[in-house]
Amino acid sequence: MDKKIKRSVATLLAHIIKVDKRDIEKEASLFCSLMGQDFGCNEDEALAFLKASMNEDYNLDEHIDIINKALKDDKLSKMHILQQLNHIIYSDTISDEDYKIFEKIKKRLFPDID
Repeated sequence: MDKKIKRSVATLLAHIIKVDKRDIEKEASLFCSLMGQDFGCNEDEALAFLKASMNEDYNLDEHIDIINKALKDDKLSKMHILQQLNHIIYSDTISDEDYKIFEKIKKRLFPDID
């Protein structure tokens, strides 16, 4: 998988960790597992993506656009990303903000679905 899309997927997954101010050490194992299992990242690469997302400013919409362009009509892969995002959300206390973020991403990936 192209490094650019890996970074964008990592940013989506890490976004929940960041906005909820979750314990990075606690979430790192799950994050690395998801990025490794589903997106071909080794642990070092996944940790680098996680740390970068925690420390950098980013535009979430730009990362969603990158994913949309890369996956075009690959609805199954897009759905799989939502599944992984959901997994991150449910790994800790769920907030209203988590739900809003999930819905925003879902609507951007699947604009034809209400």
